[in-house]
Amino acid sequence: MKKESDLDGNPISICLANASEPNTGPDASGSIQLPSTNPATSTMAMKITTGTSELRDITKMERIGVHSHIRGLGLDERLEPRETSQGLVGQAKARKAAGMILKMVQEGRIAGRAMLFAGPPSTGKTAIAMGMAQSLGPDVPFTIITASEVFSLSMSKTEALTQAFRRSIGVRIKEESEIIEGEVVEIQIDRSLTGHDLAAVSLHRAIIDVNYATKTGKLTIKTTDMETIYDLGTKMIDALTKEKVLAGDVILIDKTSGKITKLGRSFARSRDYDAMGADTKFVATPEGEIQKRKEVVHTVSLHEIDVINSRTQGFLALFAGDTGEIKPELRNQINGKVGEWREEGKAEIVPGVLFIDEVHMLDVECFSFLNRALEQDLAPLVIMASNRGMARIRGTKFRSPHGLPVDLLDRVLIVSTRPYVDEEIRQIISIRCQEEDVQLTPEATDVLTSMALQTTLRYALNLISCAQVCAKKRKAEEVDVEDLKRAYTYFMDEKRSVQWLKEQQGVLMFDEMDAMEVFCH
Repeated sequence: MKKESDLDGNPISICLANASEPNTGPDASGSIQLPSTNPATSTMAMKITTGTSELRDITKMERIGVHSHIRGLGLDERLEPRETSQGLVGQAKARKAAGMILKMVQEGRIAGRAMLFAGPPSTGKTAIAMGMAQSLGPDVPFTIITASEVFSLSMSKTEALTQAFRRSIGVRIKEESEIIEGEVVEIQIDRSLTGHDLAAVSLHRAIIDVNYATKTGKLTIKTTDMETIYDLGTKMIDALTKEKVLAGDVILIDKTSGKITKLGRSFARSRDYDAMGADTKFVATPEGEIQKRKEVVHTVSLHEIDVINSRTQGFLALFAGDTGEIKPELRNQINGKVGEWREEGKAEIVPGVLFIDEVHMLDVECFSFLNRALEQDLAPLVIMASNRGMARIRGTKFRSPHGLPVDLLDRVLIVSTRPYVDEEIRQIISIRCQEEDVQLTPEATDVLTSMALQTTLRYALNLISCAQVCAKKRKAEEVDVEDLKRAYTYFMDEKRSVQWLKEQQGVLMFDEMDAMEVFCH
């Protein structure tokens, strides 16, 4: 057996240079603080009926959104759109165009470009953008904003757009870290350094909470080829106690940060207990050396690096959202440091996607900023959506196609979307019913499809859950035409609302004839 060095770890921030506290901007050595990238675990719920063989499926604790049924763009290997796939229906040309852009983004061959989805309302512009986000996966940054979010009292319009741009650019940083991986043989706490003698306590059977401030101990860990004893300090003993590590557990220790990860129980200890919890996982004892070097890849956005270095305790602003204005000088320093990392091979740029919905709500100053921002070296792919035809450019008296200036339209690739036909609407209704767990009769599906053609698709989809409530009141499992008619009488669509306003003319407060005529027109 060989004896290794002290293992008392002090957790630090993830960075290329050692640092324990976030500072204001890059320090004297040129190191830049990076945020921790621990993946958030999704909440799951499982219900098991004891005494019977019934086992219910795992249910996600997520609310059903407007686009929660979309899983991707629904393209095959040749980027040809399928009729119905991954929650998207129709819009073959627009989906294929989005797939071509998506392919170039994944290969890292395109950045600093702009793309505009133009079409009438309820034609799937936002849905295609959500499909692109799902297809890119979690490694490629995808930021979605609405044009009205830019106008805020807390920061300027250009600062909000700059933060959105830098939130859409990722930095993939590679670093090697030393890890210790093996099966725990024994954990011993010898005595306290404060003078209180403690009997050597083995944690084979239980974890003992020692109330003294300073503790020392030993950790015996092994693989199939070797066994090693490590000296433990107070922090490592507390970390082992917090993770409830027992003899027989297979653990992984990051020597740089002192983080302990419990991988599971060893197969050799599978017969130690007669009954175990459902979360108990058995793994094989690791092979080879106990101490290894492992390459760790962190993907963070430029905006996160900006916030971390913008102020003392800047990492707290990532969770609070109160980032405020960030100085351009700091961003220039970070850009220079990231450029050095790229030249040294320590990092690579991941150009992401920025989606701006309702882009016609931006004003002429924002459009001027976009013209310049798209030409910068660190620029993501910008996707915009607009349902306007010939509209006035906000902040001016001039009218332009889609409400965008001509010089910006010259820089974008325009993709048009068309209204859905009845068969496509029927398939969309069927997909939404599956997502909301609602059963429609064939007659109700036909009626709802005709409603969508006469009114709007959004109105018809909103009636599904309302009609389900009516069906539950009469204790029916399927939604019938009667339930749809009842919901239709309760909630008006846009056309019936206009007709009702005409009938109530002169009764409502602040009713003006000219405004009503413009609205009806």
